[in-house]
Amino acid sequence: SSSSRDESLRDKRAQILSRGLPKQKPIEGVKQVVVLASGKGGVGKSTTAVNIALALAANDSTKEVGLLDADIYGPSIPKMMNLKGNPELTPKNLMRPLKNYGIACMSMGFLIEETAPVVWRGLMVMSAVEKLLRQVDWGQLDYLVIDMPPGTGDVQLSVSQNIPITGAVIISTPQDVALLDARKGAEMFRKVHVPVLGLIQNMSVFQCPKCKHETHIFGADGVRDLAENLGLDILGDIPLHVNIRETCDSGQPVVISQPQSDA
Repeated sequence: SSSSRDESLRDKRAQILSRGLPKQKPIEGVKQVVVLASGKGGVGKSTTAVNIALALAANDSTKEVGLLDADIYGPSIPKMMNLKGNPELTPKNLMRPLKNYGIACMSMGFLIEETAPVVWRGLMVMSAVEKLLRQVDWGQLDYLVIDMPPGTGDVQLSVSQNIPITGAVIISTPQDVALLDARKGAEMFRKVHVPVLGLIQNMSVFQCPKCKHETHIFGADGVRDLAENLGLDILGDIPLHVNIRETCDSGQPVVISQPQSDA
């Protein structure tokens, strides 16, 4: 019958397509992987990733949380988590994550000089990502939060296709040019069958510390409109606040240093 022929064709197509993709293999000891992504750089993705990892741990002290900085060219987790130094090696030649505030962290920033640029071609970057995924002794983690680089390129595809991901969170400002790239990020995860847990609207409103007047510097509800358009949830709405920036720059993220603050 035509329906059985169609089904047979679909099966063959799926087999052909699957040949070129690597088999997903879980990271040993890690239960859930959540990736934090943005289409555009500079929207506060790393700041949000750090504070989400700390919030997961603060929300339930029985949970073990790790943080992986997958941004090879611009690693910022070491500074934000106030960590320096080289990882020790286990007898099995795996890297031990550095730890602060109860969070196990791994980053390219631990393996190179702080001021040294990473001037690498794609293949070298992919090799580094593979090492960060497979050659780290995470112990037993309930959550591994992965801070992705901006864009929809090799690193995003490699991470999405090599390990099972529980879900992705997309971060964007309400600005139109950021929203264009945030949409692409969401669509990319859908194409590689990674569930998008929702969107976070960052830098949504600025309140003058003197007169308390509120200004929507990057626009008002752009991310909310995009989420509605894509049929996704809004997970949070974060203001443009000097404390959020200052605390991350000083290596004392706001969730740790000011847990009772509005931010």
